[in-house]
Amino acid sequence: MSQAYADVSRMFGDIVKVTPTSKVVGDMAIFMVANDLSRADVLDPEREVAFPESVVSLFKGELGFPPDGFPENLSRKVLKCDSAAPILPIPPRPYRPGDTLAAVDLDDARRDAEKVAGHHISDTDLASYLMYPKVFRDYAEHHRHYGDVSVLPTAAFFYGMAERDEIAVDLDPGKTLVIRMQGTAPAEEDGLVKVFFELNGQARTMRVEKAGAVKAARRQQAEVGNPAHVPAPMPGMIVTVAVKSGQTVKAGDPLVSIEAMKMESQIRAERDGTVRAVHVRSGDTIAAHDLLIELTPAG
Repeated sequence: MSQAYADVSRMFGDIVKVTPTSKVVGDMAIFMVANDLSRADVLDPEREVAFPESVVSLFKGELGFPPDGFPENLSRKVLKCDSAAPILPIPPRPYRPGDTLAAVDLDDARRDAEKVAGHHISDTDLASYLMYPKVFRDYAEHHRHYGDVSVLPTAAFFYGMAERDEIAVDLDPGKTLVIRMQGTAPAEEDGLVKVFFELNGQARTMRVEKAGAVKAARRQQAEVGNPAHVPAPMPGMIVTVAVKSGQTVKAGDPLVSIEAMKMESQIRAERDGTVRAVHVRSGDTIAAHDLLIELTPAG
């Protein structure tokens, strides 16, 4: 990996490597290692290379240009320029990325960004949205799910907490959460673990997705209070499905059998009706409140 990074740096004209140019060099180095490409392979004019998007952006000048420009042959290959066609723009002709940007209505852009973020945004947020719209959307989605994770210590955010670790999280002036990790244990559901910890001295437990676990797609949930929905009363495995779509059932007729904790339970129709849809089959693993059967009540 180190050799690939050095090779990319030389191929790019030994550019100054600061954020974000250092990331682009890293992207290309990872791409070469992942695809078993040598420096000669990349420079070979007869070999097709699907350069990473960040590399194309760099050679387009979207991050600016080094004083002496980029190596011409590599520029033509990255930008897919015909050998007889000029590379535009040709450094070191004066050029700023902003020179080619389309005009933007900042008020409209702010409204769009606030829809994405779900709240009023600052001028700094607006600038981030205009320059890096995809990154801003990803950040907004992450913030919506997990809140402001910037208050977490860096090591805890990147690597998690080990048993007996303790951290302090400053939410506001004078408001600090002291979190102490106690341990973990497997949860009942696949792909989850139970996490035991103390929050300001109080014992807490929660279920957390296990990193790298392959988890089945979440099933549709039954609507609470909807008489047409038959929910799973507990997590378990479907043993038998006794009905099919379009079938007429009477109150008390068996619908589905579920095995949980080595015990089998049978779910029966609570009222007369017709089966509109069956959402499970034998062998399926289900969670509590998953939608099993949809019924159309009689009358």
